[in-house]
Amino acid sequence: MKRLVGVFLALITLMTAGCNAVPDINVNLPDGTVQKIDISSLAGNADVSGNAPGDDKTAEPTEKNGEVMVLFTSDIHCGVDKGFGYAGVAQIRKAMEDEGYTTILVDDGDAIQGEAIGLLSKGEAIINIMNEVGYDVAIPGNHEFDYGMDQFMHLTGLADFPYICCNFRKEGKRVFDPYIIKEACGIKIAFVGVTTPESITKSTPEYFENEKGEFIYDFMQDNTGKALWEEVQKSVDSARDEGADVVYVMGHMGNVASSSPYTYADIIENTNGIDAFLDGHSHDTDQVVMKNKDGREVKRVCPGYKLNCIGYSRITKDQGVVETGSWSWPNNDSAVKLFEINNHVSEKVTEEQEKLKDKTDTVVAETEQELTIYYPEEKDSSGNPIRMVRRSETNLGDLCADAFRIELGTDIGMVNGGGVRESIKKGDLTIGEIINVFPFSDSGCIIEATGQQILDFLEWGARSLPDENGAFVHVSGMTYEIDTSIPSGCKSSDDGMCEGCEGERRVRNVMVADEPLDPSKKYTVAGNEYMLRKNGDGQTAFNEAVLLENTGKSDNQVLYDYIVESLDGHVGKEYADPYGQGRITVLE
Repeated sequence: MKRLVGVFLALITLMTAGCNAVPDINVNLPDGTVQKIDISSLAGNADVSGNAPGDDKTAEPTEKNGEVMVLFTSDIHCGVDKGFGYAGVAQIRKAMEDEGYTTILVDDGDAIQGEAIGLLSKGEAIINIMNEVGYDVAIPGNHEFDYGMDQFMHLTGLADFPYICCNFRKEGKRVFDPYIIKEACGIKIAFVGVTTPESITKSTPEYFENEKGEFIYDFMQDNTGKALWEEVQKSVDSARDEGADVVYVMGHMGNVASSSPYTYADIIENTNGIDAFLDGHSHDTDQVVMKNKDGREVKRVCPGYKLNCIGYSRITKDQGVVETGSWSWPNNDSAVKLFEINNHVSEKVTEEQEKLKDKTDTVVAETEQELTIYYPEEKDSSGNPIRMVRRSETNLGDLCADAFRIELGTDIGMVNGGGVRESIKKGDLTIGEIINVFPFSDSGCIIEATGQQILDFLEWGARSLPDENGAFVHVSGMTYEIDTSIPSGCKSSDDGMCEGCEGERRVRNVMVADEPLDPSKKYTVAGNEYMLRKNGDGQTAFNEAVLLENTGKSDNQVLYDYIVESLDGHVGKEYADPYGQGRITVLE
């Protein structure tokens, strides 16, 4: 516990006058319990130099304790000053170094996309900040590809750290090294990278194709998972053969059941030789111990979303991996801002934000209530909010679908839950906040589709319930029900594309403008190209639909026009219910 308190003491600066409330920090302990630290009693006791490890030239060098502390992050999604913030990551790393640990810092993907700072710089601002933090290694998440393959490869060239991945290939050849071995304190530590095969559909499928529309990139997907598991095993074995004492898998795999056979659990139970699994992709904070194929226990930890958690794993030469867990910050306030953390990383973050400030900070509207992607009351075991936008209607989902239908003048508006990325707080609304809702900047389009195509589209989006899925469809101009007691009959290809739906349907009682949807009738539908035209989330139902218009407007521009012009800059009480207006009924 002394070490944990030391970490948080390193985050605390003297509180400004008049600051009455200091939030608690949750420590996720190795046994799965959560312990709160009341840090208000610690304020004023901290020694915060604001320097990176080794920056203080006057300080006596810290005597090393012979142990290694691996720190890991994932799914930061451009939340540069959210949660602990990148500056907090640097401060915690310094605290570990000051306590005598040798540290290694790694990232499990989805860092460069998610907010305006990433979109407007096409990821470069995030790589610049990660370089300043001093990351040692990273893997690509599915959203690393969202600015196109050429830009992603450009960004990897800008990074001062290597990207690794054992299963990302171009024309059958690996793009990156499958693993890297770091030596610290006389211990050889291997990191094996693996990225979800769902990346092809969870980013934009065409980014993985050549000019003929043929897939030339792959992630060793085969629907059984066997090729992926075998590739991970080969990489683990190869690292061991090179003398690795400890092997971590850095995964962007997640825990969503519908992603099987590509979850962390699928990999662990079908491999051996992995000491701990540092995971990402599903934004959860779960800490799970499960057995590998030889019956040995392996710990899996995922460090949440937008730095609401930081993962850690401690290694000793005699015992190997001693403990793996995470520290959580389940508070709305940014630790960086609350504690006025000022170090070389906070300065770099400010520098990158200032480049965009004139664009992002302009107030253009107001909202009477929070527009949310989360359940209003429910929290996970670490005290963080639980996302509902990918499994249930929300007021923000309604607003976004309305924006497409009304601004583009169609019968129906549609938005995929995975594309609605950030809640909007009550009060003033800025351009940056609108961009953060739709940070992909997908182009809007209008298609003409039959009622049957619409039914197939909704069915694919509902296939995973009650689990979440980015393909879950929010609608405007229509309503529908989903009966989760009926097993999904949707079939998918090895590449994750919908190949049709068999048997009884989950989606029923579909109404368009208060009339039952007619399977043979044609309707106009507005949405983004990713979902309606580019097979995003594996959707194929509209492949034969007629394209009526490429609007040339990005999704965030459509949302901006709706809020600022059609709603006259005021989001009113019609969007007051966080659960939406009753357009989607999920029958348990």
